[in-house]
This record gives sequence, structure tokens and C-alpha cells, in this order.
Amino acid sequence: MTDSVSLPDLTADEQARIQAKAALFPPPSPVLADGRKDLVGLSREELIAELALLGEKPFRAKQLWHWIYHQGVTQFDEMSSISRPLREKLASSYVVGRPDITTQQTARDDTRKFLFRFRDGQEAETVYIPDRRKDRGAVCISSQVGCTLSCSFCHTGTQKLVRNLGAAEIVSQFMAARDSYGEWPSPTGDTPRLLSTIVMMGMGEPLYNYDEVAKAINIITDGEGIALSRRRITLSTSGVVPMMDRCGSELGVNLAISLHAVRDDLRDILVPLNRKYPIAELMAACRRYPAASNSRRITFEYVMLRGVNDSVADARALVRLIRDMPAKVNLIPFNPWPGSDYQTSTREAVEKFAAIIMDAGFASPIRMPRGREILAACGQLKTESQRVRRASFDPAGDDSPQDAV
Repeated sequence: MTDSVSLPDLTADEQARIQAKAALFPPPSPVLADGRKDLVGLSREELIAELALLGEKPFRAKQLWHWIYHQGVTQFDEMSSISRPLREKLASSYVVGRPDITTQQTARDDTRKFLFRFRDGQEAETVYIPDRRKDRGAVCISSQVGCTLSCSFCHTGTQKLVRNLGAAEIVSQFMAARDSYGEWPSPTGDTPRLLSTIVMMGMGEPLYNYDEVAKAINIITDGEGIALSRRRITLSTSGVVPMMDRCGSELGVNLAISLHAVRDDLRDILVPLNRKYPIAELMAACRRYPAASNSRRITFEYVMLRGVNDSVADARALVRLIRDMPAKVNLIPFNPWPGSDYQTSTREAVEKFAAIIMDAGFASPIRMPRGREILAACGQLKTESQRVRRASFDPAGDDSPQDAV
């Protein structure tokens, strides 16, 4: 670094580079083949603009927002507070879309996995994980079709990035899951939410699709629609350091870090993105994250791989990495998938590892695998979608082209 270039300048430049790369993998147009446009995924301002084209006043957008995101209605003729002539105009020009459900599987532990097909035929998986004790649960949402990170222990990483998901496709995963469980209208007050939290931990790296993810989160957290608190949304990243700063300042959601190793040489293998943003830079970004506090701790996700990263020395090194930040560690037994080279750590090794973390004063729950038999557990998601064009995007720093699938 030269004296004339500051760290914020470099961060801004890197953010611009990342967003330029993301533009190579755009979501499909919101306009259907018949010319109608999908209203799901539009911001309030965009919805007002669409209604202005019909000669309608801005308050009509508020009515529509209520029907789409609070009531969950998909048919205009059911929007009873809107005049019939306007409903007819809306139906001729717009739709309130949902992805098609290609398959829906429910595991013995009631974990439910959806394979959603989007307008262009591409597919992504979404998982609902119910709480074992209370009427609530987490929806694990995808942000991309495929993934560009190629983490060696992750099934999704074996599927090359096909494209980014649009805000509509991200929001509609949650809305379609709600359809499945009949949770409309949006619960208010003390009414329990069955689908109570969102974790951006599905297919893809959310911070390599920042604009669409941010737009989706702003729609989901709008108080007059789905109205899910930002405290109930966790975004998981493998460590896209420049975008972590922006995420913290603009979105304020909970942060989870896919760490999985405490040494750069090992993390370079497990999480190749580490070659671009090594552990020291990642930890510094975590300490800067503005939404982190003792009540909203950063979660470090750590997949336990037998004989690879599960030693006592690894546990002690992890404590040293996080010792001065509000943090907790989720220990995740490795979930096997076809063709994987790793093995799950023994129960004894996992418990010894957890004890060291907890003795240092950090919560260290051992995540129980959910939905393994339907390949719905952590690191098991993958679809048959394929990229149909060539494009360059290597977040680890190698700018050589990636071949089309």
C-alpha cells in the first residue's frame, strides 16, 4: 500500500470490483414472456413508480404492499380493498409470483427441503428447520444458483456458479415456504411465528450478490409487510471482507462466519477464498462489524473434520482468534455427501473441542445434524442447474476464466 491510498479507498475499490463481477451473473428479467411484470421483489419506490404508470396515486402502493407481503395474496381479485377496475388493470400488466416447487421432501425430524424452479428454469434449494421444542424455526435461504467458492468440504461447492438470484427469487423462497405452512397473514404482536428466523446459509455466497440480497432483506424487514426483525436474520459469509463492512453499516443483520480452520495454510484448502482474504483480515473485519454486541454475537461456524481441524491445538488457537470479540462458535459435525473425501469427527473429539471453547467463556453448541437423509443438512445442498455461458469470476484472486459446466 502506498501512503497516498487509504484503507477506505481500497475497500471502496474492492467493493466496486466485486459488484462488477456480480453483474456477470445477473438474475432473469422480472418481465414474463407474455409481457406482464412480477411485483414481488420491487422496492416500495419501484412499486410506486409502476402504479404511477397506471395513473394511480402512491397510497395504492401501500395497499398492494399489504396484500403481497402481509396477507400473502397472489391473486389480484382477492385484494378486496382495491377497486375492481384497478384490480383488472393490475391483472393485465402484473403478476405476484412464486417459484415452482419441483420437489418437496420432509425428513423424519420434520426438516423440510424445497427444490424451487425459477422463471428461467434454474433451480435452488431452501430448507426449513423446525425447533425441536417450540413452534418456531429457521428458513435457510439460497442467494445464488450454485457457488463460486469451491470449499472442499461442501457439496454446494462442487456445483459451479450458474447465476445470482434476484431479490424477488430470494424473498419468494421465504414466501413460498410460508405458503407451505399456511402462515399468512404475517403474525403480529405476541402471535408466535412458525417461520421465525432466516439464515442466509443456503446455496451461494450472499456477499457476492450483495445488491440483490440487501434489497430482499429490506423487503422482508419492512414493518408493514413480512415484518421480520433484522435481529432474526443471520447472514453467513465465507469472509468477503470488503462487503462485510458494507453489510454491517447498511443492513445491521446478524453475522455468521464460515471459518472451519484456524491456520491460513489449512483454510486455503478448505475455504479457498482465504487466499484473497486471509484469517487476520477476516478477524479484523469481524471486530469492525457494527451490529456485533454481547447481545448479538458473531457466530463462527466450524465444520468438524476428523483428523483435519479437530485437535486440541486447533481449539486453543480458535480461542485466541476470537478472545477479544463478542462471539460464539457453532460446531457442526461434517455431513457426508456423495464423493466427499472427509469424515465426521468422533463424538469424543467434538466434545473435547467444545469444552475448551466453553472453558474460555464462549458458547459452543454442537449443532445436531438435521435432514441428513434428504441431503438437507449443512453443506449438502446442490441442484442440477448448469451455467449456459462462459464468464470469469474467481474470488480467490485468480482471474483465469472458469469453464462453463
